[in-house]
Amino acid sequence: MTLIKFNPVRDLLDVEREFSKLFNDFENRFGISRSEESDEAFDNAVWSPLSDIYEDNDNFKLKLDLPGVKKEDVKISFEDGRLTISGERKQEKEAENYKYHRVERTFGNFYRAFNLPKKIKAENISAEFQDGQLTVNIPKEEEAKPKAIDIKVK
Repeated sequence: MTLIKFNPVRDLLDVEREFSKLFNDFENRFGISRSEESDEAFDNAVWSPLSDIYEDNDNFKLKLDLPGVKKEDVKISFEDGRLTISGERKQEKEAENYKYHRVERTFGNFYRAFNLPKKIKAENISAEFQDGQLTVNIPKEEEAKPKAIDIKVK
């Protein structure tokens, strides 16, 4: 008999997966395709990092919290208008003389994907990883930047 650790966060992730599948069905109906590779990575993910998405006049920015993850354990890719961030937070080796009373941190594979606007400079996407926080900078094309127009009143 295999012992399975109870993980209450897993149930929440299952709900998130079901909603994501529902929305993905809508995306597929409107011509937005996904690869089987990204579906497999999503299905194998144990957790999803929290993220902030914001923009200024020149860039879109994503900030993801990845505490306890090493820079070399993060993979970022962009294909067909979709930015994917995946990796793994490795569990510390348990010492034999430790007796855990509670384990709340989640370890294992993570995955996030974002559909980006079409008017970006994909070749200039950059990322910085510092103090457990990943910041992805996505520059806008000139035509996507807001422009102020002076209107004269007659």
